[in-house]
Order: sequence, then C-alpha cells, then structure tokens
Amino acid sequence: MNDDYIKTKRLLLVDDELELLNMEKSILTDDGYKNIETAVSVTEALSKFASYEPELLILDVMLPDGDGFSFMKQIRKKSDIPVLFLTARGESEDRFRGLGIGADDYIVKPFLPKELTLRLSAILRRCYKAESNIAYLVGSIIDFEKAEVQKKGEEIPLTAKEYALLFALYQNANRILTIDALCTAAWGDNYFGYENSLMAHIRRIREKIENDPSHPVSLITTRGLGYKLIIEDGGK
Repeated sequence: MNDDYIKTKRLLLVDDELELLNMEKSILTDDGYKNIETAVSVTEALSKFASYEPELLILDVMLPDGDGFSFMKQIRKKSDIPVLFLTARGESEDRFRGLGIGADDYIVKPFLPKELTLRLSAILRRCYKAESNIAYLVGSIIDFEKAEVQKKGEEIPLTAKEYALLFALYQNANRILTIDALCTAAWGDNYFGYENSLMAHIRRIREKIENDPSHPVSLITTRGLGYKLIIEDGGK
C-alpha cells in the first residue's frame, strides 16, 4: 500500500520540553512528513489548532498551563481529530484515562523513533483512508477528477448527470444501488417522474464505458432493484 498520502497530513505536536519537541519533529520530518507545527503550551496549542487546523495531534499530558487530558476533552467538543499521547506518564491509570476519553494510542517516554512512526502511520491509515479518483473497469477507466472516460485511447467527457450517477455507483462499487438512490443522486429529492430519464442516461453511460453496450459487464442491471458498477482490482 502506498502511504504517500498520509505524509501530507497536518500534524500538531504539543510538548513543553523544547528539545524533545524538536526531536519528535526531526524524526517525523526524516520519515517524510511534510506539514508539522509545534506548540509548548495549551494556550499555544489552542491557537495553532484554530489557525492550522491539524489532522492529528501528538500530545503530552503534563503542560505548563494545563494538562493534555483536559485539552483533549476541550478539542473533542468541536473535532474528532485523532490523538496520540506521547508522555512520561506511564501509569496504568493514565493510559486507561487517555484511551478512555478517546485517544487513538498512548506511547510512554522514552520511546523508539520507529515505534512513533509506525504507530502514527497506523492511526493515519485507519482514520484517513486513501480516496481514489479513478475507477478501473473492464476495457475503460473513469477519471472523476477530469470528469471523463478513457477507452481505447479516447477521452470521452461526462455530462453533469452522467457524472453524478457514476459517482454514486462508484461510492457503492460492486453493490446494488437502487433506482430511487440513483434518481436522488442525479435529480435530488424531487425526482418523481425521472425514472425513464434514468434509463436513458444509463444507456448513454454504457455507450461510453462498455466495449459492447448491448452486453454490459461493468454497469449491470439487477432487474426490479437497480444497478451495480463492477470495479476491477486496480480500483476502489
């Protein structure tokens, strides 16, 4: 699995030991992380949280103007950002308290650099699954970023409705999506009367994505229920 996408996540490191804070930042920078901010107090962390909008916190428990547990509870009122405690407080009750209020992991100082990077990447992979803008089908590719189908060396643009229908199918790849759900995706809640129009759009989509639109293998009809988009292994 390519982990490049997690290395771009915004990290906020909070610790009042400046030497240790710089070491943490150096370890993560050497491991490829590109967006790292630091704070040495609760006050500074709150300011950075508001302006920087981090996607993960590495948090000490003992801080000069408060404690990490209280800070995390405060953050949880407005964000479900993942939190990794990195602290000298290694007693069982502290671990249980940190994990009990919703921390994703708890590391006790001193720590091994590899332990930090492995645990951090595990949290980021779990919390921020990679999203692909490409759907690989039999004989064609849908590029949602470009709103086009690539087939036999040709780039075929999608209309807005075709895009909406295909994206809804892609989000439910390899599962049946009902006619009602597809109509809602393309025409909103007031879709009454658009069922026939849906069938016409499905025909045009098949002409773009299928090698043989009369015998579809990627956009399948489940009679009486809806449609299913079959994604190849290279896709979602």
